Amino acid sequence: MADAISPLTSDLEDQLGRIRRAREESEKFVAEQKKLMVEALKLDRDRMLAPWQIAPSGMAAGAAFFSAGAAFVKILCP
Repeated sequence: MADAISPLTSDLEDQLGRIRRAREESEKFVAEQKKLMVEALKLDRDRMLAPWQIAPSGMAAGAAFFSAGAAFVKILCP
């Protein structure tokens, strides 16, 4: 009974090592999944805002064409 506290056996140390590695891998996997979900949310937001980006650019192009037409008429028709 001299050895009340026995050192860990090599099998037990191997099992603990495998458990630690598996836990680290699962934590990395969860972190990667969170990053991918954030990226997916950003893509969804961009997809929702795309029509609203097209409308102002179309109006700006229309205003530019109207201004060019007005300038052309002013130059040619005194």
